[in-house]
Amino acid sequence: MRLATWNVNSVRARCDRVVDWLERSDTDVLAMQEIKCKPEQFPREPFEAAGYELAIHGLNQWNGVAIASRVGLKDVQTSFPHQPSFGKPGQDPVVEARALGATCGGINVWSLYVPNGRGLNDPHYAYKLAFLEQLREQALGWADAPTALVGDFNVAPRTADIWSEEDSEAETHVTDEARAAFHAFEAAGYEELSRRFIPADNTYTFWDYKQLRFPKNEGMRIDFIYGSAPLAQRATAVTIDRNERKGKGASDHVPVVLDIES
Repeated sequence: MRLATWNVNSVRARCDRVVDWLERSDTDVLAMQEIKCKPEQFPREPFEAAGYELAIHGLNQWNGVAIASRVGLKDVQTSFPHQPSFGKPGQDPVVEARALGATCGGINVWSLYVPNGRGLNDPHYAYKLAFLEQLREQALGWADAPTALVGDFNVAPRTADIWSEEDSEAETHVTDEARAAFHAFEAAGYEELSRRFIPADNTYTFWDYKQLRFPKNEGMRIDFIYGSAPLAQRATAVTIDRNERKGKGASDHVPVVLDIES
């Protein structure tokens, strides 16, 4: 089985590219983040024509997560228990469309879009840390089953996972608190599988569109695949498809792909 995660940065803008990649890569399950649409706006037809079932969770033109699977799709959950909510000052907080779970081919898959944090003094940063902590709490209960926590974690866990720790737009990605929250999943019984197979420094999954970040390889490694022990022992390979950052209409993230033996 081949499982991938990809922050597609608007599925409506990149539908043809995503479906083409699914078919070329022979991927069975794709967890998508930042789809930026409601379920009724999602371009279902090309995915379904390619043989994929869909689970979609989106509330507006921001955030949003989805799972496309050709190996079954059941037990869909549009949030994890006690998922933190967030709201602007003066507005009622809402549980945003940042987590979507489903059973695909016998694996408990969670597509996750962790809050960015925005700034160290912004309420969004506390929201980010609370999101990661509550996800870890819930993940403890899933650790005995084959479980994949995949997506855009908005954390660069090591110095070598970001082109410059002085990048002002990534200050919430490199704090000791954010990194500790990321690594806490290891104590919960999970292994970050991309690191096992791709340990190299300066290997990124995201490059901003501005200032020629991609040609200069000024990026961040912030898209990850955490696997529970029953899943991790079945992992055979991970690839980061850097080529998907190239060409017209590319997302600013690229797919991270896990191969799993039956």
